[in-house]
Amino acid sequence: MRCLGRFGRLLTLTGVAIALMAAAPKQEPSAPAYGLAMQEAWIPMRDGIRLAADVYLPTGGRAGERFPVLLEYLPYRKTEARDGSQALYSYFVQRGYAVARVDIRGTGNSEGRLIPHEYSEIEQADGEVVIDWLSRQPFSTGKVGMFGISWGGFNSIHMAMRNPPALKAIIAVDATDDLYQDDVHFMDGMMHVDSWEMGQDLRNLLPGAPEYRIDERYFEDRFDTPPWMLTYKRQQRDGPFWKRTALKERYDSIRVPTFVIGGWYDGYRDSVPRMLEHLKAPIKAIVGPWHHAYPHNAYPKPQMEWRHEAVRWFDQWLRGRDTGIMAEPRFAVFVRSWHRPGPVLEEVSGEWRFEDGWPIRRVREKLFYPQPNRTLADTPSSPDVHRLRYVPTTGIEAGGPVMWFGDVAPDQRPTDAFSLVYDTAPLPADLEILGLPRAILTVSADAPRANWFARLSDVAPDGTATQVAAAGFNGTHRLSAENPTPIEPGKEFPLEIELHFTSWVFPKGHRIRLAINNALWPMIWPTPLPFTSSLHLGGAEPSRVSLPVVPPEERPRPKFLPPAADPVIKRYRSLQDRTISGYGEIARIERDTGRGSTRVFAPNGSGTEYPWGTQRFTESIVHEARDDDPASSSMKGEYTIMVTLKDRTLLWESEVEMRSDAESFHYLNKRRLLQDGKLVREKTWQDTIPRDFQ
Repeated sequence: MRCLGRFGRLLTLTGVAIALMAAAPKQEPSAPAYGLAMQEAWIPMRDGIRLAADVYLPTGGRAGERFPVLLEYLPYRKTEARDGSQALYSYFVQRGYAVARVDIRGTGNSEGRLIPHEYSEIEQADGEVVIDWLSRQPFSTGKVGMFGISWGGFNSIHMAMRNPPALKAIIAVDATDDLYQDDVHFMDGMMHVDSWEMGQDLRNLLPGAPEYRIDERYFEDRFDTPPWMLTYKRQQRDGPFWKRTALKERYDSIRVPTFVIGGWYDGYRDSVPRMLEHLKAPIKAIVGPWHHAYPHNAYPKPQMEWRHEAVRWFDQWLRGRDTGIMAEPRFAVFVRSWHRPGPVLEEVSGEWRFEDGWPIRRVREKLFYPQPNRTLADTPSSPDVHRLRYVPTTGIEAGGPVMWFGDVAPDQRPTDAFSLVYDTAPLPADLEILGLPRAILTVSADAPRANWFARLSDVAPDGTATQVAAAGFNGTHRLSAENPTPIEPGKEFPLEIELHFTSWVFPKGHRIRLAINNALWPMIWPTPLPFTSSLHLGGAEPSRVSLPVVPPEERPRPKFLPPAADPVIKRYRSLQDRTISGYGEIARIERDTGRGSTRVFAPNGSGTEYPWGTQRFTESIVHEARDDDPASSSMKGEYTIMVTLKDRTLLWESEVEMRSDAESFHYLNKRRLLQDGKLVREKTWQDTIPRDFQ
């Protein structure tokens, strides 16, 4: 008899378990039957460092009753987040789950030196200890699940890749399987400077609340540690640094049931179809019409109570109850109908439906070919060449500072004016797409470095252009993102740009637009040399766009619950500054036509009043670039965090500057800590980083 091995036996047993569940009568998910209490805990690590945890426990049950434990593992300061955490976790606790929120080493109230960067081996090894500790507590059944959004979703995936024995299932919201192409540091292989990178470097400095102890240990463990951003910008190509926890490199590593949730206006949605297709462990997925937020309080609407589905999921895998969730199709998707462009969109029109998984078998490829007369047709064109001068300061409408190829993009016409644009005739009938469109191009450039961007838009009869999907490609990565090579000036080469995951129904009478250009600033840092790019039409391999068209079919529809009413907790009071725009929003654009330069201003600010004092945060970011000298681009961020306590006021300040020339990026970070207006500590990092095909 052939030996299956450990993984094969696990898959066989999992298959048997699912088959037995399918034969048994379905059970309702756990009902709300408990109260809630919170207790603080210290979790000892192998080296003696302790991580700080808030543990939310069900009350009102039987004496000695044990519960499955759910873990959210973050660097985002559990103590200051308690109001939001209790509101979020109460849904699970009332249904008989303990929930632990743990500060990562060196962050929040946890001890130890700040981790050297996101998702480090230190953080992951600590995570295994945390999971084991939670499984052995008197309140625990020994079974642990993980969940979280963004960092918490990433960590859920990464810990599942390590398969600690007590971890039985995960839910990852707005997370990715590819740290290089799909995270905020380099987007589609191109340099991106994100406000989160700079702001988090300052937030990492704060000592634990409410004491905010400032001593030599604090300086050694936090204030004096190098900025994470500097580490990331030294890693400009794909490779071991990014692949260390990239699930895309080893889907077989996950052996626990995995539930992934994404949103059409979030930058991490591409991982959903890839994980659906490649994971061998049991998997479910939802993609809805949301930005980077949990679906029960997401923007834009419609929202849904994802925690009901989460309880069904965790009941299935942590309690052994057949809730019927595995009998349903694996993929629930909100198919978007046309809407006007942003930046404000309160609600998305469309409808929910189930699909069996990924890829969807009935999807058919529909090809459109750019034509010499700037139309899109379903037949290849005669040979022609269309040229475009690189204008580095274009693309604000398509990208913005932090859009991550997501968000609700504004009308695309200002960026289209500096692009090669091709439109279909008005559509004779509605046309639905669902998947990752591809722009398959033959291109050339008269410079050794160039980026290309492809954008797909819905053009209404009045000319309004709503972005449907977009993506970019670093031309020097055409053969390999690990080993880039210069472009040979004037030489044609094929370039396939896979646009980011999308769904859309183009209405009858609308047109489909393909736009191609070479800049998406300030989201993507400009390439350094002026150039003219060429798009080659016709020939043996004609340039074209491939759309994943979905033929109409009656499909089952999920019946999601509306958001539940979370408890209103008012221990902490928000101190919003209504004169400041929100995170990543552009407040002002200044164009100097004489110098050919453009400046983009993006301020932000917020504050919270706690029982022990107040905390206020501000940021101000200015991007600047010149069309005649794209090498000399720059970004400057100014950040402050002020903590006002009864006996003192602490002010952390950070000035971050990144500028470039033809050969290098120049990084400067100045940190300061003031107490009651007097300087306590300052530290500066300055580095010149060679441009590595960026």
